[in-house]
Amino acid sequence: MEKNCYAIELRGITKRFGPVVANDGIDLGLRRGEILALLGENGSGKTTLMNMLAGIYLPDEGQILADGRPISIRSPRDSFAHGIGMIHQHYKLVDVFTAAENVVLGLEDEKKLDLKKANAKVREICGRYGFEIDPEKKVYDMSVSEKQTVEIVKVLYRGAEILILDEPTAVLTPQETERLFAVLRNMREDGKAIVIITHKLNEVMAISDQVAVLRKGRYIGTVNTAETDPQALTDMMVGRSVSLNIDRPLYEKQVERLCVRDLTVYDHEHVKKLDAVSFTAKGGEILGVAGIAGSGQRELLEAIAGLYPVAEGSISYLPPEGGKRELVGQTPMQIRKQGVSLAFIPEDRLGMGLVGSMGMTGNMMLRSWRKGRLPFVRRREPQALAQKVFTDLEVVTPGLEFPVRKLSGGNVQKVLVGREIATSPNVLMTAYAVRGLDINTSYTIYNLMTEQKMQGTAVIFVGEDLDVLLELCDRILVLCGGRVSGVVDARTATKEEIGLLMTRVGGKEEA
Repeated sequence: MEKNCYAIELRGITKRFGPVVANDGIDLGLRRGEILALLGENGSGKTTLMNMLAGIYLPDEGQILADGRPISIRSPRDSFAHGIGMIHQHYKLVDVFTAAENVVLGLEDEKKLDLKKANAKVREICGRYGFEIDPEKKVYDMSVSEKQTVEIVKVLYRGAEILILDEPTAVLTPQETERLFAVLRNMREDGKAIVIITHKLNEVMAISDQVAVLRKGRYIGTVNTAETDPQALTDMMVGRSVSLNIDRPLYEKQVERLCVRDLTVYDHEHVKKLDAVSFTAKGGEILGVAGIAGSGQRELLEAIAGLYPVAEGSISYLPPEGGKRELVGQTPMQIRKQGVSLAFIPEDRLGMGLVGSMGMTGNMMLRSWRKGRLPFVRRREPQALAQKVFTDLEVVTPGLEFPVRKLSGGNVQKVLVGREIATSPNVLMTAYAVRGLDINTSYTIYNLMTEQKMQGTAVIFVGEDLDVLLELCDRILVLCGGRVSGVVDARTATKEEIGLLMTRVGGKEEA
């Protein structure tokens, strides 16, 4: 294969952060009119590699070539000059500006803003590729997928011929994902070169032409998508055979464990976040919670855990020994003192879940230090628990006292999940337990949730991957705009059915 057929080529790219080698001598090429999926476990170096093309990092060794010629990318401005545009996971938009204003923001040749001309050009780009966006709509009125569209149009407006998308479908509904893929296919037909960084193997198979795999900072190989399958790709990523089956055994003696009735909560600006939410969680089942980002998932779990004020409604805990305990108006400590066996794995792992500067032992101690009445905290039990989590969940850390904030996302999540399930809770709540985690770690977490279910625990699992929710859960509660739009049997429901419920309340489309 001649080198000049590549729109962009990486040769021998190495990037170090202190003693850590993030990318180790990577060779990779991308052709025009092609969609390349970049796969790898957490910490394999995918985003670091693409950030060098985006001008965010500089390689320590190696060469970048465009159309066969060596180029230097020392800043995002250099990256744009070479026709490269990266769409990051976290959007960089000004809320009070319109779509078109965000698109032209920062362009040197647009110092005197001609909004009419900008609107026309944005419409022309949208028409060419099939985007659905109003150039005059304010960002604060947009859905997540509309914001993503603005970010993509922004790089196309600047003349990008090579597009890099980092986890582009992480917060999209199935319908929004399909619309995005239709747009990407149109771009491919127009000769654009596209890279997608993703963990979702079904999407890799659906959209890509080729798949490049990284493992522990090294390039393993590139394969044609049509000639591979999810199992083979997983084995390439992990370096050994990994089972891709999620077991869903049935727990025979399900009992009601948590009863939520007409739960209504407001945020600090008195905006209603949950509106008369009612459901029951049973011991011996996994209840999935689905919804577009910001539909009230976080507020629901935090309200149950005593971390979010409740305006109306009740949350009743039904303990195994009988009776009923009301959780509304109780702090997390009061809930525990009542003998309520509740564990919560929050979305913000380091902000709410763990103390980043402490090691595994210290973080295990956070769960048990109030048991001791002496002025000295006993370290033996937390240390034993830390060792057990380290061994059972294969946490990669230099030592039990190594600060957890320096661990990869997957290892941080293993520490948090391990600590919470060690308390043998009757109710276990998790928010986006596998967000950003590689496939191997994700399946470890799924198996742990199922293990808890089969011990009679009521598991509430907030997730964003509908394929996983349909395979892992027993029932799925769908939230839309803070209201329950449906509760479905996960064994018989379809992805399309849930996708529609995510955007409709009571059969009416959410405005």
